[in-house]
Amino acid sequence: MPGVEGRVTMVTGAGRGIGRVTANILSSRGARVMAVARSENELRSLGLDYCVADLGTAEGCNLAVEQTHKRLGPVEILVCNHGIGSAHEKVIWEQEPEVWRDTMRINLDGPYLLSQAVLKDMVVRGYGRLVFTSSTAGQVAEHAGSAYNSSKHGLLGLMRSVARDAGAFGVTSNAVLPGWVKTPMADTSAKAEAKQRGISAEQVWEERASLYPAGRVVTPEEVAEVIAFLASEESSGLNGEAITVALGGLM
Repeated sequence: MPGVEGRVTMVTGAGRGIGRVTANILSSRGARVMAVARSENELRSLGLDYCVADLGTAEGCNLAVEQTHKRLGPVEILVCNHGIGSAHEKVIWEQEPEVWRDTMRINLDGPYLLSQAVLKDMVVRGYGRLVFTSSTAGQVAEHAGSAYNSSKHGLLGLMRSVARDAGAFGVTSNAVLPGWVKTPMADTSAKAEAKQRGISAEQVWEERASLYPAGRVVTPEEVAEVIAFLASEESSGLNGEAITVALGGLM
């Protein structure tokens, strides 16, 4: 099966969590992976080609695409996984405007700029896969997370726009919506919530696990496997889809 063999692939947010697992899985299946994140130490330990870039800026997005093209070739698969969480957010009437701007810059502007840059080659070549990591918060809003919720809702709009615009050129665009996954970003939010409520982070994680019929949270590997399928040639029948990976839960 063709899968992702030989395909030039950019995975953002690849230093840790879901992005790191995804980069490793795609590489193990023959993809030529460029891992992108802001932390060089985390990227270096992956053992893959990497580019250090701030994807909340146009310069960082351009650098990542240019370096991938220069070192590996035109991007054929874009896994847009980087993002900022909501642990630092407040209820909307207390929210600082800078929080909104920073979240949108990283979670929505970056994916837009990266999509715009890679699609030019994909359309000409007649092939491409874009996979966006949204969240169940892209469908069911979290408390005190107006910027994060809005950015993840917006990411689905971007994904569907790409699907409509580029679908006639052999390009597909889909999203995964993970529920609670025990990643460093999610653990930061658990600690922040625990401090606010006067309980332990372990108790927060137990509560999160109770949201799902399986009685546990999702693993990074479970999300990464769905991403890997959507990145493959075999996923050609899926376009404009938002796939929830939440063990049958809603959050």
